[in-house]
Amino acid sequence: ATTTGSPTAGSRPPPTPRLARGGYRNYAPRVEIPQPRFADDSGTADPALRAALAQTEAGGLDDHYEALRLLQAARLLVPVVAILDELDESQPLAREKASSMATALITGADGRLALPAFTGVDALAAWDPLARPMPVTTPEAARSACDLGAAALIIDLAGPHRFVIETRPLQALADGWTVVRRSGAEGQPWLWVQSGHDSGSSG
Repeated sequence: ATTTGSPTAGSRPPPTPRLARGGYRNYAPRVEIPQPRFADDSGTADPALRAALAQTEAGGLDDHYEALRLLQAARLLVPVVAILDELDESQPLAREKASSMATALITGADGRLALPAFTGVDALAAWDPLARPMPVTTPEAARSACDLGAAALIIDLAGPHRFVIETRPLQALADGWTVVRRSGAEGQPWLWVQSGHDSGSSG
């Protein structure tokens, strides 16, 4: 059976990002992110997805939902970075003694955490050329963001087209909801749906 409607009341996503642009980097202990199924992935971005993200910069709510629709089925790259854990200071020049991998987080000027993710290796390199790309699906990235206590998932933080998924839409993706367009529907043509439930609420 399929549940239709909104996952929670007032799940309408903001048409523009509210997360502060001038954030600084933070790190969380590496978590187990499910390994995806992208054996032949070259790391390039989907042109249709990039075009949809570009449209949201000057578009409205409909463009925001269209970008979400494409993103929910997309492959993203979550950055994993090496963090120095311990220095060997027994020599005149201190050397790295131990390091570990960590998932990069962003802390905004408002104090909220966000998990960055990227549509392609070019966008990731523009943000941090040393970060290692870990390919995941968008729902997997959303679940990781929620597990890490992040309030948002930021797509292509350093460009070319920044997009933010936050609050209820972020939780909805993490919980397995998807957004679909109802053909011929007037007013609000977009609907959140989830499989595996017998009943639901209208949006």
